Amino acid sequence: MSDAIELEQLFDAAGDGIVVAAADGTILRWNPGAERIFGFTRAEAVGQSLDIIIPERFRDRHWEGYRTAMRDGRTRYASEVLRVPALHKDGRRLSIGFTVALLRSADGETAIAAFVRDETERWQAERAREQRIAELEAALKRATG
Repeated sequence: MSDAIELEQLFDAAGDGIVVAAADGTILRWNPGAERIFGFTRAEAVGQSLDIIIPERFRDRHWEGYRTAMRDGRTRYASEVLRVPALHKDGRRLSIGFTVALLRSADGETAIAAFVRDETERWQAERAREQRIAELEAALKRATG
């Protein structure tokens, strides 16, 4: 089996979303995991800007960091998980965690690959737990007041 076939199978079989984008933020690759997380098919996503999954109020900050990583050729999110809000095709807000890898083609072009996991349920459970703790602390304070 050739390396190209093995890599393509890995890309398609990964449970996490894998999104590859060019230096300008145009989506180049979009695996089935990304389809499941974000709701866009590969055909709908490839060729589009990453803006399709970035909430508008976070776009300036996203692009600032993106351009810096492209310019400097490094990012701390290669090993550190970045947790941010994202958008589903149907408009729902998601909470995602991802790491990235900077890629360079043989002709020197730079791209970025993001390895994405949907953390929406975990984030919602954490928020509910924090809210419940705050309610219990307030009730305890009132009772012992």
